[in-house]
Amino acid sequence: MEITAGGLLEIRITPADVGKRVSVRRVEGEAGVPPVFSDAVGVLTSWNQGVLTITRKDGVSVHISESSLVAGKVVPPAPARRRGPAASFEELARVTARAWRPLESEALGEWTLRAAGGFTRRANSVLPLGDPGIPLDGALARVSAWYAERGLPAYVQAATGAAGTQELLCAELERRGWVNEVSAEVRIGALAPVGEADADESVSAAVTLTRTPDEDWLGRYGKVRDPELARRMLVEGPSVWFASLGGGRAVGRMVVDGRWAGFGAVTVDPGYRRRGLATAVMAVLARRALEEGASAAWLQVETDNPGARALYDGLGFATHHAYHHFREGAR
Repeated sequence: MEITAGGLLEIRITPADVGKRVSVRRVEGEAGVPPVFSDAVGVLTSWNQGVLTITRKDGVSVHISESSLVAGKVVPPAPARRRGPAASFEELARVTARAWRPLESEALGEWTLRAAGGFTRRANSVLPLGDPGIPLDGALARVSAWYAERGLPAYVQAATGAAGTQELLCAELERRGWVNEVSAEVRIGALAPVGEADADESVSAAVTLTRTPDEDWLGRYGKVRDPELARRMLVEGPSVWFASLGGGRAVGRMVVDGRWAGFGAVTVDPGYRRRGLATAVMAVLARRALEEGASAAWLQVETDNPGARALYDGLGFATHHAYHHFREGAR
């Protein structure tokens, strides 16, 4: 917080700072009760009629009465990672999008409308990297109509928590009644340690790699309503590999794209968990990616998946930013 030489807290933000990353402190409490202070850090996404909205890196918007502020200042972007690969938000957004290619897409200014028969939100949502070219209300009306024409719900994928992310858009979607239906983290790390992580050679030797998913793979993945549609989607990408262990006891998917290897669909039969099978699958995939010249790794993990998050922590992955799928009229 901002403290003057005299020891007093100061408010050094104004409505002109909307769009900047800020740190604020507010006080709560009633007369006769000791005050309670709380802090918030995030992007100042609005300041209207005496209420500030701060969108945190997890995508949650905090609404704060101007009268409760006791301190506030503009702060620099979150510090860059000190280990592993460096990457901008836009680079990662484009790399991750190429790993989940839609079957149909259309440009709306610098936005991309994506559809794939409803298989994965990532391939059935708007990727808003830039200006839609028309006012936001008009852009969202076009989005709604485009997805309705295809019998799909309208989603916008927007990110928070890194330089260049879309906190302002998140706040505007929320204000218009779009609901954040699910959030996930994009994590990155060095690729070589993933390839070296599996110590059980007998397990890794049993992992098979193919260019297309078989029935066992699709059965373990378990998110498939239309197998033919899933196959069409899953094989799309710069260099796609499918790993399977023991007739589908553990599976995984990887997309190699230049220096990046993206891991996804890592799934283990519940009866075989905590035996290192997921680590073995990822290690074998990583070694193939290293052979293809990749050096950095990324993956996406939903915030309510503690088991996967612990696995990826142990493999050296750290959060780069979060992304959120906002659905129109989900209330």
